[in-house]
Amino acid sequence: MDWVKETENSGKRGVLLFIYLQPGASKTILRGPFGTNPVRLKISVQAPPSEGAANRALMDWLSTQLSISKSKIFIMGGEHSRQKNVWIEGLSRSFVLDSLR
Repeated sequence: MDWVKETENSGKRGVLLFIYLQPGASKTILRGPFGTNPVRLKISVQAPPSEGAANRALMDWLSTQLSISKSKIFIMGGEHSRQKNVWIEGLSRSFVLDSLR
C-alpha cells in the first residue's frame, strides 16, 4: 500500500499517511485507495470543509480507528487541501494496515 510509509520525524518513529479527504459526505467512511503518484487513502467525512472542521473530523476518525491519542496525529502537509500528508507517531505500517481493513 503506497498510501502508508514508515518514517521518522524529529527522532520519533511513526507512519506517514497520504490521504485524500472528501468533506461534506453523507457519512464518515473509509473509501479505499485513490489516484496515483502517490496513491492516497480516500476518506469521506460528514464535516464541512470550512474552519478546519473536516481536518478535525479526520483526526477524530483516525484517533478512533487506530486507538491512538489525537496528540499523536499531525497534518504535515495539505492543511487547506483535500490531499493531506498525515504523520502518526508511534505506529507501524503493519498496525495501520490491519486497523484500517
